[in-house]
Amino acid sequence: MHSIPRPAAPFLLHTLAAAAACALIPAAQAHDVPEAAEALVQHVEITGRHYDNAVGSSDAASQGVIRAELLRSRPALRPGEVLEFVPGVIVTQHSGDGKANQYFLRGFNLDHGTDFATSVNGLPVNMPSHGHGQGYADLNFLIPELVDRVEYRKGPYFARNGDFSSAGSADIAYRDTLERPFAAVTLGQRGYRRLLGAGSNEVAPGLSLLGALELQRNDGPWTVPEDLHKLNGVLTLSGGTRAEGFSASLMHYDARWTATDQVPQRLLDAGGIGRFDSLDPTDGGSTRRSSLSGEWHRRNEDGSATRVAAYAIDYRLQLFSNFTYALERPQQGDQFAQRDRRQVYGFSASHAFDHALGTFAARTEFGLQLRHDRIRVGLFDTQARQVTDTTRDDRVRQTQLGLYAQSAVELTPWLRAIAGVRADRARFDVDSLSNAVNSGRASDHLLSPKLSVILGPWQKTEFFVNAGRGFHSNDARGTTARVDPRTGEAVDKVPGLAAARGQEIGLRTEVVPGLQSSLALWRLDSDSELLYVGDAGATEAARASRRRGVEWNNRWTPPALPWLLLDADLAWSHARFKGAAPEGDRIPNAVDKVASVAVTVRELGPWSASLQWRYLGSGALVEDNSQRSRSSLTTNFRLSRQLGRDTELTLDVFNLFNRRINDIEYYYESRLPGEAAAVADRHVHPAEPRTLRLTLRTSF
Repeated sequence: MHSIPRPAAPFLLHTLAAAAACALIPAAQAHDVPEAAEALVQHVEITGRHYDNAVGSSDAASQGVIRAELLRSRPALRPGEVLEFVPGVIVTQHSGDGKANQYFLRGFNLDHGTDFATSVNGLPVNMPSHGHGQGYADLNFLIPELVDRVEYRKGPYFARNGDFSSAGSADIAYRDTLERPFAAVTLGQRGYRRLLGAGSNEVAPGLSLLGALELQRNDGPWTVPEDLHKLNGVLTLSGGTRAEGFSASLMHYDARWTATDQVPQRLLDAGGIGRFDSLDPTDGGSTRRSSLSGEWHRRNEDGSATRVAAYAIDYRLQLFSNFTYALERPQQGDQFAQRDRRQVYGFSASHAFDHALGTFAARTEFGLQLRHDRIRVGLFDTQARQVTDTTRDDRVRQTQLGLYAQSAVELTPWLRAIAGVRADRARFDVDSLSNAVNSGRASDHLLSPKLSVILGPWQKTEFFVNAGRGFHSNDARGTTARVDPRTGEAVDKVPGLAAARGQEIGLRTEVVPGLQSSLALWRLDSDSELLYVGDAGATEAARASRRRGVEWNNRWTPPALPWLLLDADLAWSHARFKGAAPEGDRIPNAVDKVASVAVTVRELGPWSASLQWRYLGSGALVEDNSQRSRSSLTTNFRLSRQLGRDTELTLDVFNLFNRRINDIEYYYESRLPGEAAAVADRHVHPAEPRTLRLTLRTSF
């Protein structure tokens, strides 16, 4: 169960530790990071300190860029909450901090990542055919201080984005160099300790080496301490310029933890347990992720641009959970283990060039994306982390190939259009070691057209019309399954790729001085809510669905108060299954309202501060809407004081008003020891109480 050979692991850790010592050496000047080839012939770029979302900077009202300056201005309880800077995204957790977060966007409970594609430093985060859930996206290896920008897109309108991007995508770009090396120490309540060192140096003419090393411990508010141990490192060698250059990165992440999972509301109401108690103190897990990646880019004087990238990832997860307690196995309990061990190899290439399309100026881009996963994945019955039975054990080979092309044409000074098409093919090879009848091979393909029309700007306002098809892949095991691994009953195979079609109209305006405002009305129709349920070991097929909604995003810096930034992001969504059914048409856990409002004071003398309100609305927990989750409102606060030129002290306060709210709620059947039969009940995982953390950061 080791992600990398044992002799390689100590060498890798020593290498990363040595690289972190770069923090003691004066930093080299930062190289420009190459950006993706523009989709426009004439592109007006207005870059602010926190956002690159000005009029003329994007192809949809719901597309944008978050800069590192904004990430530094607000606190994040967990690394994955970096995605909450994307308007309309909410990130929660229903288990230990080593497990992937729960994500909400556009009427989706994205579970742990399905339908929202994420990459970090050019590496895909989502895992297909994963042991816990399809598209599992664990962002706990992210180091927020290294992030240069977050490029986000919502909807299936962009030809470069493939699997898992129906609701949207986010590419998190790391820095290749740092202005100055630094070290940071964070101490917090309930055993929280974090140490981070990072720096870069010019090791040879034109070559820069960046190193970062992170160590973290945390127990959390749980009665059974979380005992999180985390080790994380990055080593990046880069060279060249914006016109032509390269970078290569070595990354390693290792974590282990004890988890307090959701508990039944009936037991809380009866006073049988406290909010932070655990029903199975042996839940938890361990994970490891190592990667090697590289990219090369060149931009010629004629405007053409070429980019080539490749990566290799070695990954493992072992997760122990118990959500139903004693429902299936009253004597020993229902704990189960999910194991995932894989190697992932990928390659991508793109080329863009300017040309004429009749009498119109145009720019065209072609691209190729290839990914191959070699997976050993299993589901086992356990008691106190000891395996008692095997539900399923599979060897999976999965290959996905994507080809795309898009052309941007300037039809008039106030009208431009972007037309694209994407072709995807997936091959699945399943060797079921526990039940040979579920072995087999399958394949699927999908053609996805895209179209965007941008009008304006007029009076500092532009309008967008977007449409396109997207998809998410289904678990490979579902494409070959013939029988349910637990019951032995016959099941239907599922298609490898599930399509979705989206449309959006929107606008972006800067007509009010200092205010960037965007409005988007969107709709997304999915052929099926198909996904692999790793907790049960089987693939479930739901009905077709339709989601629609409105998003309104605002960024305002009053011209008379350049040190003040006001953010307000409001989103409403309506999610329903298509067609009538006796059980109802609501999509469980589809939240209908999301909002974030923040006030940021930037560099007012030696002081900086931010105050953020984060709202997660109610959602149906069952199809007939008879049970709904409770809404939650959280307030987070940050206060920073510059202590001289090189040192900064920061206080972060999470859940400032100590509200008793839940991070997640589900409704399902469970059985407690001593109960005669299963009980359908609400199951909740509480949000953490008021939490204080103090960080001292020093630059060299």
